[in-house]
Amino acid sequence: MIALENRREIAAHIEEAHAAGSRLVPACCLAGIDARTWQRWRREGGLTRGDKRPEAVRPPPAHVLTDGEKEEILRVINEPRFADQPPSRIVPQLADEGRYLASESTFYRVMRAHEQLAHRGRAKPPSAHREPTTHIATGPGQLWCWDVTYLPTLVIGAWFYLTVILDVFSRKILGFTVETSDNAEHAAKRVRRIALQEGIHAQSVKPVLHGDNGPTIKATTISQMLAWLGISPSHSRPRVSDDNPFAEAWFRTAKYAPAFPATGFATIDEARDWVHPFVAWYNNQHLHSGIRYVTPGQRHLGEDRAILDHRHAVYQQARARNPRRWTGNTRDWSYLDTVTLNPERDVIVSDSLQRSESMHAA
Repeated sequence: MIALENRREIAAHIEEAHAAGSRLVPACCLAGIDARTWQRWRREGGLTRGDKRPEAVRPPPAHVLTDGEKEEILRVINEPRFADQPPSRIVPQLADEGRYLASESTFYRVMRAHEQLAHRGRAKPPSAHREPTTHIATGPGQLWCWDVTYLPTLVIGAWFYLTVILDVFSRKILGFTVETSDNAEHAAKRVRRIALQEGIHAQSVKPVLHGDNGPTIKATTISQMLAWLGISPSHSRPRVSDDNPFAEAWFRTAKYAPAFPATGFATIDEARDWVHPFVAWYNNQHLHSGIRYVTPGQRHLGEDRAILDHRHAVYQQARARNPRRWTGNTRDWSYLDTVTLNPERDVIVSDSLQRSESMHAA
């Protein structure tokens, strides 16, 4: 599109060349336009009023959201139950209720247009992180991880120690302890209780327990207990600080929860009383972003397949009602059949997956 001032300048040069004896077509070619463009300018007043395309009033797309639909999205995201949740969590919950208002990206667009796109929750906005070693889980009870974190107290420099054991495939918290010290004996007892609770004695292939290189997990007490239970220990790679990402992510979720006492716990019983219901909420109510926004408890029991199939059906029905709102496939609600702990290279991951499948098929 050529501005009116530039059109007039080009036209003056062409007319000057034409008056000097040049043919029109070569003159237009030298000016960088087609001769028919020059003729159209002269015929349709293009040298007096310019191009009218920017001023054209075009009808809105047939699939655009109506004002009522936008108002409904704003009403939903401002409901008390969704006040601290992003669209990535709101949309799956609406799908579970059989409701489809718009895609996740459309939610974000509407929020941006109404200046409601501030980060929600107490946690800092997520930042880019490295890819999650060669352990691959294809179901619950195959790969566990554990870690220890500090819980603040009212006394500066004093801490309680929270130990958590998590199933990597389902993200379910299998057990935890809150103690006044990072004690290997307490941890060994907790591992034994969880092993009995999860019934690993009946498994032909026992789980792998991944942890960091701390003194507790490498203690003789723990090593003997794991050997007795048949559990294979796994440790973080040397000089790699983020080799236990699933446990670390859970600690972050807990410590940035709105109800977490930022000033610390007065007693160890108070700390235990806080962690216990939080774990129950996390396992049974928290929609986990890493497992397609189902709860860890649902995935651990194998209920996530039906939930994801239902969401897919809701989206297919919404697409059938208004197909012009989708230019490609609907949102991916497919079942996640593998979870990898810290993949290093594709060839290693492929080999590990083959070993895992052969072991659990045996």
